[in-house]
Amino acid sequence: MQKQSSTPLIWRWHLYAGLIIAPFLIILSITGAIYLFKFDIEDYIYKDYYQVEPGDSKLPPSDLANTALNTVGGGEVTRYRPGENESRSVEVGILDNDGESLTVFLDPYTRTVLGVINDDTRPMELLADAHSELMAGTFGDRIVELIASWTVIMILSGLYLWFPKSKEKIKGVFTFRFNKGNRVRWRDLHAVSGFWLSGGILFFILSGMLWTGFWGTGVQQMTTASGFGYPPSIWTGPAPESDTVTEEIADVSWAAEQLPVAESDMFSGLNQASINDIVATAEETGIHPSYDIFYPGSDTGVFTLSTFPRRAQDEATIHIDQYAGNVIADYRYDHYGPLGKFMALAITIHKGLQFGIWNQIFGLLICIGLIGMVVTGFWMWIRRRPQGQMGAPKSKSILNFKGPLTILIILGIIFPLVGLSLIFVFLLDRLVIRRIPKLNHFIHG
Repeated sequence: MQKQSSTPLIWRWHLYAGLIIAPFLIILSITGAIYLFKFDIEDYIYKDYYQVEPGDSKLPPSDLANTALNTVGGGEVTRYRPGENESRSVEVGILDNDGESLTVFLDPYTRTVLGVINDDTRPMELLADAHSELMAGTFGDRIVELIASWTVIMILSGLYLWFPKSKEKIKGVFTFRFNKGNRVRWRDLHAVSGFWLSGGILFFILSGMLWTGFWGTGVQQMTTASGFGYPPSIWTGPAPESDTVTEEIADVSWAAEQLPVAESDMFSGLNQASINDIVATAEETGIHPSYDIFYPGSDTGVFTLSTFPRRAQDEATIHIDQYAGNVIADYRYDHYGPLGKFMALAITIHKGLQFGIWNQIFGLLICIGLIGMVVTGFWMWIRRRPQGQMGAPKSKSILNFKGPLTILIILGIIFPLVGLSLIFVFLLDRLVIRRIPKLNHFIHG
């Protein structure tokens, strides 16, 4: 008895996955392509806020922080950014009396207020929200994670369908056949492009998933628990047994988000150390000059120095006792384990930062290529599908194919939301679709 091919089954899954996630992939690709140029865009939008004429000497940080606070009519200073060079303005983050998060830009030489921005309305922040959460909070985050997970399956199934059969020539496999008619031309634009772009797409998908609230958090916890986490040497004393982690008190690099936060010693001083002293301490540490200082959020909290600039190798997270003003934790790229360093590099590449303009061009090509694959795939489906049907090839149940079933189970374990969605689809098919004749005919033919 001849063994039945699993190709029709895999083709069905590839088609269904593609049609469902196509609109979301367009959104993620467009927002991601723009976000690659975040620094360039913000340098242009806020050029009048960012750039100052260097003077003889900068005013004390405490004076600038008070000026910013008076400018917005009071509130609480939450962040101070000294600026990475002599011609860069100072930024002061403030939580005002209405609960709004504001950033005040000041000339550090003249105390001139250059502008005030509501952080929640910054264009690139809104774009980041659309890219990572579809502007729908936790629910949107889970949808993005589910879409990304299914994109992995779609790429793997696409590679299987592309994989050259015996005696097949190089044309149509690695190169395009533009002289074979529209049908072949569209097929090659979709499949051959998919092959060449698949590695880059998978890299951007998986590195982007590190930010997701479910899978990304799990990877983060696994990285820490597996011995690749935080070495004891980063603390000046014993490692703290704290329920507070750094991502809860400051905006820090991915590798430092789960870093436990030691408490400040309330008996080491009666008053909080001045921001002038904290800036001076920061300069002594040799941290990358693009750092932010996040203020303590409680009597036992700490000042947090954070920087995650263009190169992963320059990342640093430093905690400073708010009373004594001394460093109590110093965590940098060199302290990361092998897995942590790989993750840090993957993230900066994903954001288009690590290798400058070439990194941005590479990311842009991946985004454009992914949009092209969605468009060509959708166009081929529209042209080929029979009237009133999905047009997927007929196939036996996946339960008849041990190989694809095993792979799908493994992927469902690696990506838990995929596993849950498979259960949902199975129940939907059995309990709803197959009981409605017209819908059953449309889906299954």
